[in-house]
Amino acid sequence: MNIVERARSFASRTDEYLQEIEYRVAIDKHDLDEIFRLRYRAYLYEESILPNKTGLFTDDYDDMDNCRIYGLWGEDNLLSSVRLHILSKTQFRGPALDVFPDIVGPMIERGALLIDPTRLVVDREAARRYRYLPHMTVRIACMASEHFAAEYCLATVRAEHMAFYRRLFSFEQICEPRPYPTLTKPICLMVGDMAKIRDRVAARYPLFTSTRAEREMLFDWPAFNQAALRPQPAGAEPGEASPRVSDPTRASAGEAKALN
Repeated sequence: MNIVERARSFASRTDEYLQEIEYRVAIDKHDLDEIFRLRYRAYLYEESILPNKTGLFTDDYDDMDNCRIYGLWGEDNLLSSVRLHILSKTQFRGPALDVFPDIVGPMIERGALLIDPTRLVVDREAARRYRYLPHMTVRIACMASEHFAAEYCLATVRAEHMAFYRRLFSFEQICEPRPYPTLTKPICLMVGDMAKIRDRVAARYPLFTSTRAEREMLFDWPAFNQAALRPQPAGAEPGEASPRVSDPTRASAGEAKALN
């Protein structure tokens, strides 16, 4: 199968998946605990955490105002999950900022808005049915980057997972691996410059495009909108600052496994 045929197969298969899979924000305790159990199985399988008695994997970052946790469900079964933080001057806190303050901090200080996706996990049995489940899951970060017109999307991942983000999104490794809170293995920081990669990725992989309605359903939350506020320029009237939302006419592009 040549490159064109593979691209067509990917587009056709993922389009079918989109008809079967539901994206939603995890809010109630039942959904969150299900995600925390999936995380636990995934990270324990990868030997990235130590066993605990609860069978759950959660941390203080899950409770931050600039955080939302998402799940992909199919036939009422949890298939995968990812966590998002919005990092900005109004929300100067998050996992990537804590681990890579010398790199991420100056980016925010210059006024950039960053999407920081972490805890990307997939159910291994579901991944056998949905071959491109990791791609379907990271799509949430793509939608968030478009919705909030983020300058950069981050990937804090183990060295063996860097190829996935480099191949799909042309993310660049910024520094050597560092210790990461609550994990036993070091993590690398990769960065995608959205202005450079957005259109190229959307053209090659239509999966990573989305509609405004779809994005608003996932991201139209007061805390997220507050996190996306830019500081008001000097002389601005109160209330002039607004979330960085993209042009509404434009679309962006049993066991478990952890992908970051």
